[in-house]
Amino acid sequence: MSGILSASADVSRRNFLAAGSAAFAAATTGSAPRETTAAPIAPHFAPLAKQVVVLYMSGGYSHVDTFDPKPLLTEKHDQSIGSELAAAVSGQPKAERFLKAPLWKFRPNRECGTEVSDLFPYLRDVMHEVALIRSMHTDHRDHGEATLQLHTGSTGFATPGLGAWLSYGLGTFNPNLPAHVVISEFRPYNGPQIWDASFLPGVHSGVQIHPGDHPLPNLEPASPLPLQELELGLLDQLNRQHLERRRDDRNLISRMKSFQTAKGLQDLAPQVLDLSRESKHTLKMYGSKSGDQTSYAAQCIMARRLIENGVRFVEIIDSVGACADNWDAAHRDVGTHAKYAKRVDQPIAALIRDLKQRGLFDDVLLVFCTEFGRSPWAQDGKGTKSRTHHPSAFSCWLAGGGIRPGIVYGQTDEIGNYVAEDAVHIHDFHATILHVLGLDHTRLTYRYSGRDFRLTDVHGHVVNGVLRNPLG
Repeated sequence: MSGILSASADVSRRNFLAAGSAAFAAATTGSAPRETTAAPIAPHFAPLAKQVVVLYMSGGYSHVDTFDPKPLLTEKHDQSIGSELAAAVSGQPKAERFLKAPLWKFRPNRECGTEVSDLFPYLRDVMHEVALIRSMHTDHRDHGEATLQLHTGSTGFATPGLGAWLSYGLGTFNPNLPAHVVISEFRPYNGPQIWDASFLPGVHSGVQIHPGDHPLPNLEPASPLPLQELELGLLDQLNRQHLERRRDDRNLISRMKSFQTAKGLQDLAPQVLDLSRESKHTLKMYGSKSGDQTSYAAQCIMARRLIENGVRFVEIIDSVGACADNWDAAHRDVGTHAKYAKRVDQPIAALIRDLKQRGLFDDVLLVFCTEFGRSPWAQDGKGTKSRTHHPSAFSCWLAGGGIRPGIVYGQTDEIGNYVAEDAVHIHDFHATILHVLGLDHTRLTYRYSGRDFRLTDVHGHVVNGVLRNPLG
């Protein structure tokens, strides 16, 4: 450190550190250009919701076993549908395929009549708060590409994710917390690519929280806090001097902002993520226990606490272990859905109820999604237990601010093989989410490498049918 200080002989050590500390404090609370900060930014028009929680079920759950009842599958279980149709829809090699009945019974929600299988008894009880979309479709049948498209709109290469675009377009409500947070216990398909800012300024990348006793292990201070404040102040002043000579260096600006965000996280995150502050009643409602820091229930409570503290976008990635230990039912028993559903069912229903009782539900958009569906036939021959990847039809749902509750939008054909009515592509899904947050998906752009990029590329339409107040 003495070598650094000798470069500014006219400034005493005490004055230099004091000035640096003041500069850091000012940088943490002051204003900055839109591209280098996550401070709140005005939307294009009045938003229907202000924050987002994405509940991503990694691996592709079976729509015909969860949210899309098809009695004909039960009636024609084990009957052949030939080889042409299955190959055309799923992209798999031509081979004789046999219909497979759902493993769980479907029953209606008592208030709105939406049918959900016995996999989700808790969710079924709150479907009157939900707009269920049964007509989703995507462009790719492989996990990596489909997961990338669900998050970024692209199957071919990594572009900014939904959370990064919302951070760029709207910022955060709390300068001491990032706008974009991802709760993920294990590495999902494509890893950090799905929450990366890519060509957007780095400040908009997602901050990953690892559920457990050390959710942000790299943020524990290496120095006593008073000394750390002086060190950060010195670092900030040196960076600002460097920036004076390189005003267009966005990487340096993003790096400076990352230190400010990290300091805010270091100060505030331990309180926000401390579930011991929750009542026994709340823990019980979510299905969590005292001291639990890793379950899906704990993650849902963390998400609610982050929302309460001004984080714009929170995603929970449901994955019990490595990528293969998830909702994937390819060459596996689709019956494994039971363990994953039991893990998430009660906590997600509790999150809906909790947001409502705290007066937050109308300001938060909940997004329950997966990367694709599952085939209505058995993958590995007659009588087998697996269902293959199925990009041509699947189900997702939205709830909360601006969303019409208790409805079903779109339909698949009589066996759930393809979309028959009101198709919703991933680009449409993204356009709708942005619209709910007050953003026109055609106007939210960023110029990079000679062209204007956007989340929806050159596609996408807002799905009016799921909005409480449809566009004219």
